Amino acid sequence: MAKFLIGVLTGVILAGLVAVIGVFALVRLSERPPAVPADATLVLNLDGEVPERAPVGIPLPFFEEREPLSVSDIWRVLRRAESDSRIRAVVLMPGRVRVGWGKLQQIHECLARFRKSGKPLVAFLRTPGTAEYYLATACDRIYMPPEDLLMLKGLRAELMYFRKTLDKLGVQVDIEHAGKYKDYGDMFTRTAMSPETREVLNSVLDELYGGLVKTVAAGRGKTPEEIRATIDEGPFLARQARDKGLIDGLLYEDQVFDEVKKRVAGGRINRFSGRRYLRAIASEFEGGRRVALVTAQGSILSGSGEELAGDGAILSQDFNRLLRQVGDDGSIRAVIVRIDSPGGSSFASDEIWREMNALSRRKPVVISMSDAAASGGYYIGMTGDPIVAYPGTFTGSIGVVFGKVNLRGLYDKLGITKDVLLRGRFAAIDSDYEPLSDAARQKLREGIDDNYRVFVERVAQARKRKFEEVEPLAQGRVWLGSQAKERGLVDELGGIDRAIELARNKARIGPEERVTLVVYPRKRTIFERLMSRTRESLVDSRLRALLEEMRAAAWLEGGMLRLMPYSISVR
Repeated sequence: MAKFLIGVLTGVILAGLVAVIGVFALVRLSERPPAVPADATLVLNLDGEVPERAPVGIPLPFFEEREPLSVSDIWRVLRRAESDSRIRAVVLMPGRVRVGWGKLQQIHECLARFRKSGKPLVAFLRTPGTAEYYLATACDRIYMPPEDLLMLKGLRAELMYFRKTLDKLGVQVDIEHAGKYKDYGDMFTRTAMSPETREVLNSVLDELYGGLVKTVAAGRGKTPEEIRATIDEGPFLARQARDKGLIDGLLYEDQVFDEVKKRVAGGRINRFSGRRYLRAIASEFEGGRRVALVTAQGSILSGSGEELAGDGAILSQDFNRLLRQVGDDGSIRAVIVRIDSPGGSSFASDEIWREMNALSRRKPVVISMSDAAASGGYYIGMTGDPIVAYPGTFTGSIGVVFGKVNLRGLYDKLGITKDVLLRGRFAAIDSDYEPLSDAARQKLREGIDDNYRVFVERVAQARKRKFEEVEPLAQGRVWLGSQAKERGLVDELGGIDRAIELARNKARIGPEERVTLVVYPRKRTIFERLMSRTRESLVDSRLRALLEEMRAAAWLEGGMLRLMPYSISVR
């Protein structure tokens, strides 16, 4: 009886919540877009993640104003603000920005382009790390509170290994991989970096650090040698940062806006958030030649039904359905596929690859890489179409890995035993109670090597090169976009603007014709998500989101994986 009453009460609460959200949604639909004042100062509060795909929307004012802007949102806002006479200045106020180098370079590029408009572009930083300061260097003024800390101190790479812990637990992990650099799984089988991992990460750090130094030097009017020497003295108290020329002044927030007032005509400012400005200009992005921006974000998994969980995953059936929808839309002149994925399931990647090639035969396509388009994320982009990446994009990782856990030692410690009956020589190949036999390992090697061969062949065909030219660049090695460009794995370095230029050229859209980006999948509200019928419960979807953050969702699916071996966070 108690369970019944709890169920009824839960249903009533949920129905009430849906009703409230529905009412607010109807009110929101009937509202006019907010009016932009004639003396507006655009305030960009970037905090937390900056997704490629718009997150689930809650049509309540409190939540709407706090929704993160997507990468394409920031691009739209700053591009429009350049020529909008109502926008007198932009103030960048980043919080703890959690993005990779690709997105940092895209946002920095957007800010730098706005700066050329001649309007004031000011950054106000609170306890900034490397990411926040990197963005601020695109601004013409950088301020911090007097009592604060600039955490600019260089870059480091840390990898965690669990081999000794698993040994204590009696857990054994069998890993097979194709490609000497395909080191996903080393965390379970080793206690330190392999020579190959150390080689790659050192090359990555050298390239990223060189780019960081060059960007800071250009932004602050110093030489790279001066900046390298300065960073070696970090982190810095705010006063030290000012004395070193890393920032322009020590001001509190109200004083920063007083400074902006002095720099704009008329001496008046009206703060206007990026989210409100996006709503105000939404109708201005309609009309013209339509170019689809299809976002592929997260690990690649098999299946469908991602209504509640799919913001952090690319599910093969759902994504292929989306590609077909774009292909069937006669109003779409060209397609930019924006990939932000470390890879995932080998077979799901192949399904998506086929559908991507089918789309390429129907529409002009350009591949735009974000923070990562590696392993399976690189595989799905092998259509033969132009590939644009940022210098800091993680890409390549052309390889295959398979892993299996043997828990027998742990079961013994817990007093658990299993009786196993088999029919078939390799029936226990994925058993968690037996290690891989030599014959089973050889059987897996056949499949992994064949999967790897197909991967390299797909790349060679798409890049119009011989297998023998591509294979040395494969081996599971992760490349930065700048390194991949030098080796012919991507075509150009750039972001959304360059991808649009290429799409315009492929679709033969004239230079004077207006182009409108149409983002797929479209943003959905939580009301629509709750009303959708899916195979997953809310608990299951949240669990999948958590696993996705750990890069474990694809691992738990099992089978052969095309997955980048590690993730990079900028702090």
